[in-house]
Amino acid sequence: MQIDVLGILDVRENGVSIAPTAPKPRQVLALLALHADQVVPVSALIDELWAGQPPRSARTTLQTYVLQLRDLIGQALEQEAPEADPASAPRRSAKDVLVTASGGYMLVSGGGTSDVREFERLAGMGYRAMDAGGFKDASRLLGEALALWTGSALADVQIGARLEMEAKRLEESRLCALDQRIEADLRLGRHRELLAELTVLTSRYWSHENLHAQFMLALHRSGRRGEALDVYHRLRSTLVRDLGLEPSARLRRLQQSILVAAPETPLTAEHQMPSTVPVSSARVGGGVRSA
Repeated sequence: MQIDVLGILDVRENGVSIAPTAPKPRQVLALLALHADQVVPVSALIDELWAGQPPRSARTTLQTYVLQLRDLIGQALEQEAPEADPASAPRRSAKDVLVTASGGYMLVSGGGTSDVREFERLAGMGYRAMDAGGFKDASRLLGEALALWTGSALADVQIGARLEMEAKRLEESRLCALDQRIEADLRLGRHRELLAELTVLTSRYWSHENLHAQFMLALHRSGRRGEALDVYHRLRSTLVRDLGLEPSARLRRLQQSILVAAPETPLTAEHQMPSTVPVSSARVGGGVRSA
């Protein structure tokens, strides 16, 4: 099975899509796919579909959606090549792929691929390379992880509370990986190459301090100190106006360092934003479902 959720939902068995077009069965598949090979409780599925206000027929309706998914899975399984060896294991049925388990349902991936799992694997390797000072490997690995994203997670799925929480978690993971990849590129002296990307990112994530700090550093190292200071002042105005907050002490120190340093002078680590700041504490703004 191939599971892709980092963009448009695409779940395939034998290369055949098993994703329904109807919104609610699609929600069910999305939640099962995100937790492939794990039991998703019926209560969680009902909460996702009806936001805490299920109709009396909720369980029966959910069973109907599961049957619709199994019909699609069954059609995909029919595409399997005939078994050459009569002693081979019997063909799987739709119930073997979408299993009824104690208290819920489980989508069995059969050892297939998942873009979320691959993203987490590559990002984890990238973080370890950063910790070891291997910035070139970190940039490559984190870049490969980020390339798996083709848009916002579950971009074409009608989402309820459960999927919204999952989408936010995934977007936060994406931003953490992006922050670290840019940090690795800055350590490698790629400041000019980052300017266009950071222009877009700081506009999209208008209150994300790490991204603004990285933009300031890239501009400063490119000999554009005035523009680096303008980035700080725009961020400060936005934070004060929209959130009632002043920039963090570290960002203020970075601004002061840029004021007194020559463009070619590398700023010390104590003047830079930390590379391990969790996204949730970095004042992320601009909406988590931006593509």
